[in-house]
Amino acid sequence: MLIKEFRVVLPLTVEEYQIGQLYSVAEASKNETGGGEGVEVLRNEPFDNYPLLGGKFSKGQYTYKIYHLASKVPGFVKMLAPKGSLEIHEEAWNAYPYCKTVITNPDYMKNKFHITIETMHSPDRGNQENAHQLSPEKLKQRDIVFIDIANDNVLTKDYKPSEDPTRVTSEKTGRGPLTTKNWKDTVEPVMCAYKLVTVEFVWFGFQNKVESFIQKTERRVFLNFHRQVFCWLDRWHGLTMADIRELEDKTKRELDEQRNQGSVRGTQNDD
Repeated sequence: MLIKEFRVVLPLTVEEYQIGQLYSVAEASKNETGGGEGVEVLRNEPFDNYPLLGGKFSKGQYTYKIYHLASKVPGFVKMLAPKGSLEIHEEAWNAYPYCKTVITNPDYMKNKFHITIETMHSPDRGNQENAHQLSPEKLKQRDIVFIDIANDNVLTKDYKPSEDPTRVTSEKTGRGPLTTKNWKDTVEPVMCAYKLVTVEFVWFGFQNKVESFIQKTERRVFLNFHRQVFCWLDRWHGLTMADIRELEDKTKRELDEQRNQGSVRGTQNDD
């Protein structure tokens, strides 16, 4: 089992990020869907009386998605998994500012594989020691990784000038570009997404390799996604939650159409 806590500082308020994150998830899903692969949304509905983080949060929005992923996994996983088994199920409980996501492969790996992503969004610069209220034992296992959306290297195949925070200025807010090494220490407003990722893949001979690959992939996803959230600021700033729910309904219909036509799109792995 590998436990990493990714800390992503952003020049946003916690309230702004709630809208920006939901907007960007919808847009990113469309970019990853086509040619029989991508995101299928099965449920998107309110939930209540579901205790999270020791009962501190208990209501919000629940989503259930299936990711059809054949071209988006590494070659060594394809060798292990039979055809038709490369579907990942994602359940998410968004009790903002706390969110919990559980990713499984129930049809094939069953209880031998799971990824849990817990996120706390706080109005600080990533300096909380224990945002997730971990036990002393879990704190010893946790590895902290800071993600800098402006200065961290992006894979060449992931790079887009329009999604580069060092080159983008928001006309609506005047924020950006983020051109200094210490922008996280001086920017206002500011917030941090504390993303605790727990990975378990129980398969003799492959466990360490797969768990390390998944954590590396999560870091890549978090970096690219949060660069988009900031660079798309003028697209979503000022939207309401009602606007977001309408967008999500429209996106679900578009995803169903895209998945059944066209060619494979989005992030793929070469190994």
